[in-house]
Amino acid sequence: MKAIVNTAPGKLELLDLPCPEPGQGQVRIKTAACGICATDLEMIAGWARTKCPAVPGHEWSGRVDAAGPGVAGALLGRRCVAENVLADGGEVGFEHHGGYAEYLITEARNVRVLPPQFPLSVAALIEPLAVSVRALRRLNVRDKRAALILGDGPIGLLLLMLLRQAGVTEIALVGGRARRLALAKELGAAHVFNRHEIAGDFTTALKERFPALSPNVVEASGSAKGMEASLELAAREGKILVIGDYGSGKASFPWNQLLHRELELIGSNASAGAWPEAVRLATEGALPLERLITHKFPASRYAEGIELVKGRRADVIKVVLEWE
Repeated sequence: MKAIVNTAPGKLELLDLPCPEPGQGQVRIKTAACGICATDLEMIAGWARTKCPAVPGHEWSGRVDAAGPGVAGALLGRRCVAENVLADGGEVGFEHHGGYAEYLITEARNVRVLPPQFPLSVAALIEPLAVSVRALRRLNVRDKRAALILGDGPIGLLLLMLLRQAGVTEIALVGGRARRLALAKELGAAHVFNRHEIAGDFTTALKERFPALSPNVVEASGSAKGMEASLELAAREGKILVIGDYGSGKASFPWNQLLHRELELIGSNASAGAWPEAVRLATEGALPLERLITHKFPASRYAEGIELVKGRRADVIKVVLEWE
């Protein structure tokens, strides 16, 4: 099979690898599409979690191509996605080869079958949708008057869709790319703010633009400024959902700020338990996921896709590689 392999820190190569065989309780997936995620870029650059060589790709969709012992034959040929965490604790696309390859191995118990006509390029977004569904559950919105989202990446935009669907009345979103902010407006954000157009103190300026402090704040920017601003912009007894990636960043706020204003600080990571709901929302057409996909490339042109994501171009939201 062909595979886009992370052969050394910062290096990807299209190589021929042996096609994997499914073991007990496993299935082999013929990959159809795979999204390029910012986490993939971290992995490719080199980190402690995985060693080279490795095959990235945790936002994948495909078809069940082969079944190992103990797996019902009814799965063969079915279009699907699957939760990536396997029994050994590793994940497809990280410790286990992922969707940057023509074929991958996963566990049959994780497979979620898709309707025959559902577009497999769009199905690649079900993984980040599952991450967002879990996050919204953890936020557990009670006050639906307003929400503020910091960050206009795919997760911020997915949470905007979910908050709107949940009945939150007034949503403001802060980001840095005009295309994404325009889409946020079309998806139902009442207010959008471009951080590059905010002069002076970031938090003060936001307070002036969005004077009613929000009972629900989503920090999806992954920036220290965003994290600090979320504490200032949350209403008393407000909830702050933390779902950005902060690398080695550390907290630097006064702890009494959390105490005296009785804020709830809620972290959410990954997608455990959220896949059935994410698949339902996607396949029933409840959310316009396809609008997040701005670029598609054949997998052989992976380098162009990677460079688009790295370059942070204004017109780029989600890039998808297609194997078929």
